[in-house]
Amino acid sequence: MSVHTAPTRPHGADQRPPESGWATLRRALGHTPEFTQGLPLTLLLALLATVGRIVVPVAVQQTIDNGIAGAGGPDLDTVRAMVALATGAVVLTAVATWWMNLRLYRSSERGLASLRTRAFRHIHDLSVLHQAAHMRGSLVSRVTGDVDTVSRFVQQGGVILVISVGQVAAATAIMLVYSWQLTLWVWFCFLPLVLLLRTNQRRLATAYAAVRERVGAILATVSEAVVGAAAVRAHAIERRTLERADAAIDAHLAAQDAAQRRAVSVSILTEVVAGVAIGGVLVAGTLLGVDGGISLGGLVAFLFLVSLFVTPVQSGVELLTETQNALAGWRRVLQIMDTEPDVSDPARASGGAAARASGAPAGRPGGTPLPAGPLSLRFEGVGFAYPGGATALRELDLEIPAGRRIAVVGETGSGKTTFAKLLTRLMDPTSGRILLGGVPLPEVSFAELRGRVVMVPQDGFLFDSTIAGNVRYGRPDATDEEIRQAAAELGLADWLDGLPHGVRTPVGQRGESLSAGERQLVALLRAHVAGPELLLLDEATSAVDPATETRLTGALERLAGGRTAITIAHRLSTARAADEVLVFDSGRLVERGPHAELVGIEGGVYARLHASWIAQRRPVG
Repeated sequence: MSVHTAPTRPHGADQRPPESGWATLRRALGHTPEFTQGLPLTLLLALLATVGRIVVPVAVQQTIDNGIAGAGGPDLDTVRAMVALATGAVVLTAVATWWMNLRLYRSSERGLASLRTRAFRHIHDLSVLHQAAHMRGSLVSRVTGDVDTVSRFVQQGGVILVISVGQVAAATAIMLVYSWQLTLWVWFCFLPLVLLLRTNQRRLATAYAAVRERVGAILATVSEAVVGAAAVRAHAIERRTLERADAAIDAHLAAQDAAQRRAVSVSILTEVVAGVAIGGVLVAGTLLGVDGGISLGGLVAFLFLVSLFVTPVQSGVELLTETQNALAGWRRVLQIMDTEPDVSDPARASGGAAARASGAPAGRPGGTPLPAGPLSLRFEGVGFAYPGGATALRELDLEIPAGRRIAVVGETGSGKTTFAKLLTRLMDPTSGRILLGGVPLPEVSFAELRGRVVMVPQDGFLFDSTIAGNVRYGRPDATDEEIRQAAAELGLADWLDGLPHGVRTPVGQRGESLSAGERQLVALLRAHVAGPELLLLDEATSAVDPATETRLTGALERLAGGRTAITIAHRLSTARAADEVLVFDSGRLVERGPHAELVGIEGGVYARLHASWIAQRRPVG
C-alpha cells in the first residue's frame, strides 16, 4: 500500500533561516541563466568604459604638467595630443557604455520573462492545498510586483555594479601612482562607511522583506474586494472593506517609510564622508605640493580620480537600497519556486522527491496508460487530513464498477468535496491509495487523467472569451460545428441558437454575462466535447430556476450515458436516478445502496437527509 505523508506545516511556509544576499543571488541565477549569457563580452565593455574614464584625468595631468607648465614653456603639440587622447577616451566610454547597457537590458528582459514564466508555471504545478495556503493576490504579486523589483535592479543596478567595481579598483591604482599618502587618506575616510554598509545591509534586508510582504497583502486585499464586489455591496460592508484596504495600505506605507529612513541616513552619511575626503585631499595635496610631493597637474588629476572613486561609492549606497528591495522580491519568488509540488505529474517527474512523495514510481516518466472505455474506481484504505486541521476522510474502502452512475451525499463537512478532489488528483491522500481502471492514480499522467476524467464543478468557471472559446478548453481542436453538434446531443441546441451570437457569444469575465444556469450549461457542453470516460459532477443543478434545472437535468442524463458518472449531490432528488448512493458522514462512508433501499432504513443517515429534503419542499401555509 502506498502512503503519502502529509506535510506538518502550512504549505508555502519558509522555516529556513534567512540566507545571505550572495546565496540568494546564486540561487536566483540558477533559475535564470539568461542573466549571465554573454557576460564575458559585457564585462569587457565595462572594462573599456572604465579605462576611458581613467584616461581623462591622466590626460589632464599631462596637459597641465607637460603641455602648459612644462620646464620649456607651453607645448602645444602635447596639449593637442592630450586633447585628442581625452576625446578618444570619452568616445570610447560612450560607445562601450551604450553597448554594455543594451546587452544588459536585453539579457535582463529575457531573464525576467523566463523568471515570470517559470514562477507562473510552478504556481500551477502546486496542489490546491499549496495554493490555498497563500492569498491569491499574494501569489499574483510573486509573478508581478516581486519580479518588477528584480527588473529594476537587474536593468539599472546591474549596470552600476559592473561599472562601479572596476572603476573603484582602477581609480585606486592610478591614485597610488600619484600619491600613496593621499590614497590612504581617501580610504581612511571611506573604510568606516564600508563597514557601516555591511551592518546596515542586514537591517535593510529585513526592512525591505517587510515591504514586499505588505505589497502582497495589498494585492490580496484588493483582488479579494474586486472579485467579491457583489457580496460586498449586497451585505453593505463597503466601509469595512475600505477599512481593510486602508489598513493594508497604511501598513505598507509604514514599512516603506522605515526602510527609506534607513536608506536615506546612509546616503547622507556618504555625502558627508565624500566632502571630508575631498577637503582633506585639497589640504594635504597643497602641503605635499609645497614640499614637491605632487605636481599641480597630479593634484588636479587626483581630484578627478577621487571623483571617479566617490561616484561609484555613492551609487553603490543607492544601489544597496535597490539591491535589498530586489533580493526581498527575489526571495519571495524563490520561496514559491522552492516549494516542491506534493502532487507530481509522472510525465514530468523521473523518480525525484516529489514523485516519491506522491507515490509515483521511479523510472516511469511517461506514466502508465489507462485501459480504454469506461473506467472503474477503487479506494483502498484512503484517508486524508488537511495540514494542521481535522481529518476529512477516514479509511475509505470502496469499489465502483465501470459504467455505473453513483450519487455521493452527505451534510456539509462530511467529506464529499475531499472525495472529489482526491478522485481528480487535485491533492493526494495522506494514507491508502486510489486506483483508476486498475492503475494507481499517481502513475497516470496529468494529460491522460485530465482527458479521461472530467469534473463539472458546482459553479463552472468560465474564462473571458466566447462560449466556443470556453468549450475548447475541453478539446482545443473542436470546431464550431462540432460544438453545435455536441449541444444538439445534449438537447441544448435551442438554448444555443437563442443566444445573440450563438457559439460566438462573449461570456465576459468569469462568465458574468451569462446566468448561473447558463454557465453550468457551458460547463456541461465543455465536458461533453472533452469526451471523458469518467464524469464527476458537483451538483450542477443547484442555484438555478426550475426551467433551467429541467434543461440541465436532461443534459446531465445524456452526458452521463455510457460513462462512469459520479455526482456530488447537494439535492437528494439527484440521487434517485443513480444506480447506487454513497452516504458520507464525518469523513466516513456510512451507508451505500440504491435510493429505495437506503430511504427505508429507519434512523439511517440517508433517511434523515431525505426526510429533511421532503420537509423543505412541502408548501408552507
